Amino acid sequence: MERKINLPKPLFAQHGPRAVLLLHAYSGSPNDVRMMSRYLEKLNYTVYSPMFSGHGTLDPQDILHESPEQWWQDAQAAISKLKTAGYQEIAVFGLSMGGIFAMRLLTEADPSIIGGGLFCSPIFPTKETHVPENFLLYSEEVLKVAQVPDADQRLAEIKAAQPAQLKAINQQAALAAAKLATVKVPVFLAQAGQDEMINASGVFETAEALIQTDYQLNWYPNSTHVITVGVDRKKLERDVAAFLAGLPWNEETK
Repeated sequence: MERKINLPKPLFAQHGPRAVLLLHAYSGSPNDVRMMSRYLEKLNYTVYSPMFSGHGTLDPQDILHESPEQWWQDAQAAISKLKTAGYQEIAVFGLSMGGIFAMRLLTEADPSIIGGGLFCSPIFPTKETHVPENFLLYSEEVLKVAQVPDADQRLAEIKAAQPAQLKAINQQAALAAAKLATVKVPVFLAQAGQDEMINASGVFETAEALIQTDYQLNWYPNSTHVITVGVDRKKLERDVAAFLAGLPWNEETK
């Protein structure tokens, strides 16, 4: 009997007039932020978590066949989707790579984006990264689930192709970093103290670059990289909710 595999899907839950965009990680999907989405829904936020192009399949090479520039376009399209749906005030957050694009959105000075931030995102370059080997582990697991017969060959191809894509992701981060000083809306920074993927101290450099706005830097000493599903998940959710409650939402009826 053939196994049925439930692939992740985008999440768009329409509730109140306050909209929140949640962007997932490099090797992730909207499942990365699903629990936070549900938490915010209960507080009457409209929540949209799109799927970056090439993600959410049983072929890791689908990710490598896309580009970080396409993912930036995906992030911009997500804002456009919310605006088209009638939401004119939006907060944007992202996990890991998703946080890079969330910060790029914050640097765009779009009047509809009133705040947001990142969860464990490497905005400034660091030599201390374990993203390559973790992506290979992710790829190995996905190919095993998909029961791909030539998995070893596929993994070799993935290993060869990935450095160029990671370099392109770093270029997207550099674009965000170069404009952090222009951000004027409130920013939320979350970092896991036990981050096994990136250098946790990088968040302080990001904070120091935010010279024209107020920011919150929240440190979660016991959490690992995917903080949205980790041991401090509930505290993170409460902290994000408190940050959102303090944003300058315009409550007048449009």
